[in-house]
Amino acid sequence: MTVTIGRREMLAALGGVAAAWPLAARAQQQSVPAIGFLASQLPDAITDRLRGFRQGLKDTGYVEGENVAIVYRFAENQDERLPALAAELVSRRVAVIATAGTPPTFAAKAATTTLPVVFLVGDDPARLGLVTNLSRPGGNITGVNILTSELAGKRLELLRVLVPQAARVAVLVNPANVAAIETQLKDIGAAARAIGLQIQIHNANTSAEIDAAFETMSRERPDAVFVTTSAFFNGRRVQLAPIGGVPPATRILDSSETFWPSW
Repeated sequence: MTVTIGRREMLAALGGVAAAWPLAARAQQQSVPAIGFLASQLPDAITDRLRGFRQGLKDTGYVEGENVAIVYRFAENQDERLPALAAELVSRRVAVIATAGTPPTFAAKAATTTLPVVFLVGDDPARLGLVTNLSRPGGNITGVNILTSELAGKRLELLRVLVPQAARVAVLVNPANVAAIETQLKDIGAAARAIGLQIQIHNANTSAEIDAAFETMSRERPDAVFVTTSAFFNGRRVQLAPIGGVPPATRILDSSETFWPSW
């Protein structure tokens, strides 16, 4: 039997971990403990994830506005704002900081060595340097790895199964996401060589660069498009919808949230 779990369910699990770790102790010290939530995207881009996060808290007995407060900070696709936002959460003396994605997690880790940080990332947190090892994270940080970076090669193999005639694949990459993209490109390259695919890397870290990548794809006409894991791309789903004129059936991505679910 195959069990599929989405990011909303993962955020629910994250909410449960965030509640279980420090809130019980903090609740004894203050009437309504507060959780900080730090993300790269706009809130509208992760509506389902936020719903799942709140549900995870509710499942452990914490309801926003009743016995717990959530202090939200969104970088609005400007990751350079994350350090200041993380510092702001620390200054608010929240009980725990929950982070969604690698850049927010690094920002929270840099901002505090005492407040608990609970993360959701798509790469090996030990390889990233977030924790010392998976079984005993150590320090003030722990969380969930959803394996999106490690599965990049497998997703390329799946694309070949879905589109067996594909020979050239355009790979859309966010070069700012250095820690995660290193693993993804290594796995994608190895998988491409193994199954005989030619990959073409297109870097995009701004809306203008996405448009430029689209223009290049429209000229080169790849057989398929592979969107790598990036919070920036998840927050640009409307812009990514036309993706260089390539039909939806010839695209593969890390999350159904990146595109409209009506394909």
